Amino acid sequence: MSLRAYKSDHHSYWSLVWREFKKDRLAVAALCFILVLVGVAIFDDLLAGSKPIVLRWNGKIYFPAIFEYREFYAVDFKELAENLKEGDFAVFPPIRYSPTEYDLLSVLSPPSKEHLFGTDDRGRDVLSRMIHGTKVSLSIGFVSVGIALLIGIFMGGIAGYYGGIVDFIVSRIFEVMITFPVFFLILTILAFRDPSIYNIMIVIGATGWTGIARLVRGEFLKLREYSFVEAAIALGGGDLRVMIKHILPNALAPVLVAATFGVAGAILVESALSFLGFGVPPPNPSWGELLSQSQRYVDFAWWLVLFPGMAIFMTVTAFNLVGEGFRNAMDPKLKSR
Repeated sequence: MSLRAYKSDHHSYWSLVWREFKKDRLAVAALCFILVLVGVAIFDDLLAGSKPIVLRWNGKIYFPAIFEYREFYAVDFKELAENLKEGDFAVFPPIRYSPTEYDLLSVLSPPSKEHLFGTDDRGRDVLSRMIHGTKVSLSIGFVSVGIALLIGIFMGGIAGYYGGIVDFIVSRIFEVMITFPVFFLILTILAFRDPSIYNIMIVIGATGWTGIARLVRGEFLKLREYSFVEAAIALGGGDLRVMIKHILPNALAPVLVAATFGVAGAILVESALSFLGFGVPPPNPSWGELLSQSQRYVDFAWWLVLFPGMAIFMTVTAFNLVGEGFRNAMDPKLKSR
């Protein structure tokens, strides 16, 4: 088979995978839910915040929710909106509360028209914090899995491509990493580091690459023997070129499935870390941090348990359903199991 014909078949393969995936309505619904979450994470400041999306003030148009303006430094926009001149106007987000805005008169208020999801122990709007916490959870999930992919593809790629002593050494590294209880390793590392979103991303990614590396190694070992790879080597292609251009694109299918499951796992780990007090530092919003508050007020502040818990459950379930949907689409035999 020629290299061009193989690439054509490979393109058709992905089209077939997508067609099979669309037959799984539950997986498609989960993918749509994830896309909605991504939209919420991107436009969080336009959905919940105390700054206007559009403000006409003294005849000029401003976008305070998107850009910072020197003339509005330390300005209370709600008070400003109440004293606008004729012809001026302000368009606020649907949820007119910042995730860090305190209201000591509304501490632990139950869900109401004013606060749809209630407030936390400092009077902050729970819905606003959940909307902004979506960006935190998804960012940690995607970035940490991206780090794990980089490490896993590199380690698994060199092990599978070169084989021999290289494969032996790298495989032993896999085994050593797998023997560590990953969650407790993450706790230990974070105990000696300043709490930050970036440290959490790095630590989760740096400890979660072994499964991806083993998948990549297996695919590289298999594809290394294919005729199109041997042809590329015979034509003078260097090792790096052959690995990146010819082998890696054809080894990504199982890796992408593992990455989807990995995002769900990373979100769950971040929530657990925040619940235990090792996660995102306050006052940054986090689903796990809201759950952490609930353990002190579980007898009456049920909304601090229900809404963040449902968000974590639905998000993790959605990523798992999408991963399972792609896995079944790539191997239809799994549907009958």
